[in-house]
Amino acid sequence: MQKIKSLMARQGLKSPQESMADLSPVENLRIPSKEELRELREQPIDPQAEQEIIDSIEEVYFSNDSFDMVQHELEKLPPELNLQELEEYRDKLKRQQAAVSKKVADLILEKQPSYVKELERVTALQTNLQLAAVICTNARRQLSVAKEGFTGASLGLLANQRRRQLLTGLLKSLRTIKTLQRTDVRLSEMLEEEDYPGAIQLCLECQKAASTFKHYSCISELNSKLQDTLEQIEEQLDVALSKTCKHFDVSHYTKVQLAYTLLGKTQTAMDQLHMHFTQAIHNTVFQVVLGYVELCAGNADTKFQKMQYKDLCTHITLDSYIPCLTDLCKALWEVMLSYHRTMQWHEQHDKQEASPSPDDAAAAQSDELVVDRSYVKKKLEHGLTRIWQDVQLKVKAYILGTDMSNFKYDDFIVVLDVISRLMQVGEEFCGSKSEVLQESIKRQSVNYFKNYHRARLEELRMFLENETWELCPVKSNFNISQLHEFKFMGQCRSPSVSPSRQPASSASPAQEELSLFQQYLREGNPFEMHTEHREEETEDVLASNGYESDELEKSVYQDYDSDSDVPEELKQDYVDEQTGDAPLKSVSRETIRSKKKSDYNLHKTNAPILTNTTLNVIRLVGKYMQMMNILKPIAFDVIHCVSQLFDYYLYAVYTFFGRNDMYESSGLGLISSRLRTTLNRIQESLIDMEAVGENAGVHGPAEDRKEKVPSPHLSQLVVLTNSGTLYGLAQRVVATESLVFLAEQFESLQSHLDTMMPAAKKPFLQQFYSQTVSTASELRKPIYWIVAAKAIDYEQMLLLMAGVKWDIREIMSQHNVYVDVLLKEFEQFNKRLGDVSRHVRIPLPVSNVLWEHCIRLANRTLVEGYANVKKCSNEGRALMQLDFQQFLMKLEKLTDLRPIPDKEFVEIYIKAYYLTENDMEQFIKNHREYSMKQLANLVNVCLGSHINKKARQKLLAAIDDIDRPKR
Repeated sequence: MQKIKSLMARQGLKSPQESMADLSPVENLRIPSKEELRELREQPIDPQAEQEIIDSIEEVYFSNDSFDMVQHELEKLPPELNLQELEEYRDKLKRQQAAVSKKVADLILEKQPSYVKELERVTALQTNLQLAAVICTNARRQLSVAKEGFTGASLGLLANQRRRQLLTGLLKSLRTIKTLQRTDVRLSEMLEEEDYPGAIQLCLECQKAASTFKHYSCISELNSKLQDTLEQIEEQLDVALSKTCKHFDVSHYTKVQLAYTLLGKTQTAMDQLHMHFTQAIHNTVFQVVLGYVELCAGNADTKFQKMQYKDLCTHITLDSYIPCLTDLCKALWEVMLSYHRTMQWHEQHDKQEASPSPDDAAAAQSDELVVDRSYVKKKLEHGLTRIWQDVQLKVKAYILGTDMSNFKYDDFIVVLDVISRLMQVGEEFCGSKSEVLQESIKRQSVNYFKNYHRARLEELRMFLENETWELCPVKSNFNISQLHEFKFMGQCRSPSVSPSRQPASSASPAQEELSLFQQYLREGNPFEMHTEHREEETEDVLASNGYESDELEKSVYQDYDSDSDVPEELKQDYVDEQTGDAPLKSVSRETIRSKKKSDYNLHKTNAPILTNTTLNVIRLVGKYMQMMNILKPIAFDVIHCVSQLFDYYLYAVYTFFGRNDMYESSGLGLISSRLRTTLNRIQESLIDMEAVGENAGVHGPAEDRKEKVPSPHLSQLVVLTNSGTLYGLAQRVVATESLVFLAEQFESLQSHLDTMMPAAKKPFLQQFYSQTVSTASELRKPIYWIVAAKAIDYEQMLLLMAGVKWDIREIMSQHNVYVDVLLKEFEQFNKRLGDVSRHVRIPLPVSNVLWEHCIRLANRTLVEGYANVKKCSNEGRALMQLDFQQFLMKLEKLTDLRPIPDKEFVEIYIKAYYLTENDMEQFIKNHREYSMKQLANLVNVCLGSHINKKARQKLLAAIDDIDRPKR
């Protein structure tokens, strides 16, 4: 190929055939002649065949320029030459040479225009180079002239100017060094002014300047001094940061944060801040408790300062417990408020800095700020729970350090209020449910409440045993919401709230919308205001006797004695709590006297019937609910104790006025199975029967007896055997109806109690209401039955009926004398009932029960009298009907009770005298309400003369076989 390039480099191009003539003699070996080339060129060669010929050339021909092809071909010849093979091989080589020559010629012809063009460019380049050489020669000549004309004076001037500039820079540096030497004074001033950002900025600038002049020997000492100053600034900055934990100041905190930002230690500052808050909590509570302990100890003994906080809390006295707790919460509030305001500051600061960055450098710095802000935000959010946990543990140690079982109720309620407010703070602070505080206050509450409840049950027993069951005069619109113990439920729940108290409560909803941190963000303290509020509210909390003073109680009974013909509750215009409310409805004495009916049927909406003991129980319920409202974790224990108060009151009323062995024999079903079950449950679970029993030597488990109360005894001042007072009817009405009133109050509180009760314990509350509270009105039957059984002489009526002759032969038009005697008894009963009602209002349900009992007993006495008849004719049966109709007619004028009880009981029995043998057998099966004696009398007296002995025996046997449960 090199040979081809040499051909192309010659002055003129030759044809490929002419070029071949210039080759060396060796290379010219067997070169085809012109004619042969022409023949080759003229021969039409297929491009593919030509390419195959070129491809068949050995690789070695293309290896390099020093390759000797002749030598190569000669070496390939075999030892014995064959002319024919050599000619064939020669022809092959000729074809290969012709193909290559043709290919080369074609390529040369194809690239000729490019070659001509490139040759022209080379010629132009040669011309330009010659011109450049001329220019360089001229420039060198002119430079030589300038060098010869430049003088030494000019160079001296330049040297002096340079020296002057150097000296000016040195003077500036010396002035800067002088300023640096004086910066320590300015830094001290700035630190005194608490201008930490300015001090740090100045110090950093000085350090930067010092690093610029570090080649001066005097600067090295200054540099170390600046480093010490910077460390001193950081220490003072840490102290300044700790001050924000107790009293947060926006400008102060802004300076501190800016200073840490300049130092590039934002994250370190946040770590330090949390450490300071933890330390602040510990130091604060320790100092508060230590102050009270030393104050109460009264000496300067320093042993308290060396105590652990937990041990120090055990030295708090009962008198100083609440003030110390209040101050403790106040101090902790300040710490938490500072943390809250710190978080607010960072939130507002982050919003202000959240702006887009204009360039890359600012973007890089912004990314770093985002990282810092994210770290600070997470640290602050995590710190909420941690700080609140520290607060809980400190307050828990204080709560459990003192035994509260001997606290006064009002003091304990104040403690619960303060802790409840603290838990509210915790919920607003970090959304915590304050499990640590709840558990600690629950432990103290359960311990306190058990002792308190035990004392209250004993107190209730004492009240009941000294209760004379006189009416406690209250206003006609009396409602438990008027008592201070129930104020916590909200005055809006009661329609009888004084209008003067409404404005105070009307502003509360707007306040409640704000959280404690919003209300007291700038000033004030929730615990301080709360305790003042408690002081106002607890003025009359301990009043539990139903009267404001002894003089007031005395005046009540003087008024009662001076005008005994008017119901006492209508004359009284006060309730034991002086709320200032006017009665909703008042009734004048003239109006009362103008009534035609008996007094016990009037004024059904008048003042409720209750005693001092009832009022005391209601107050206790209010106190219990206060405790339950503040401390919901012990709600079930409190409600259980509330139920015991009601149980004991119900059991006492039953024991005093309702227990009688004649119930079962009456057949009236006076005590329902539900009431009997309730009474048995109360006796087994609450009443300590062994305390007063004869077998006092046999005792149950001490723990079980500790939870029980001895059965109460009726006061000796209460007389229940005097017929003139209807066997203590007034006391019975007051006792029974006060129980019913108490049950009504419990019903009104059910929804409130239900909201406080844990979901798992709600069945207990439902069972208490359905099986105990609802049975209070059922005690009316057994209690008033005793009065009804003694008020009328039923035995005399039986004797009078036994003297009547019933086997008469003519129809009588006049009823018997025993009917008139019985009606006189009822009239006398009605009169005595009216006398009682002048002292104690007898509600309509009570009068109905009394009349129902008397009438039922009278009707059953009539049936018993008719069952005692030995002989009776049809005319005698007609006389029985006449007597009963006369009794009904007169009785309906005495009472408004309709229908007359047990009317059918008598009528069906009288009509049974007319039954046949077959009807009588069916009657015996269907009417089991009659006794065996009464049914046997029907068989013997009515059918005795009409049936044979065998049939009579059959009917009597049927009576004996039938088990007749008492109704």
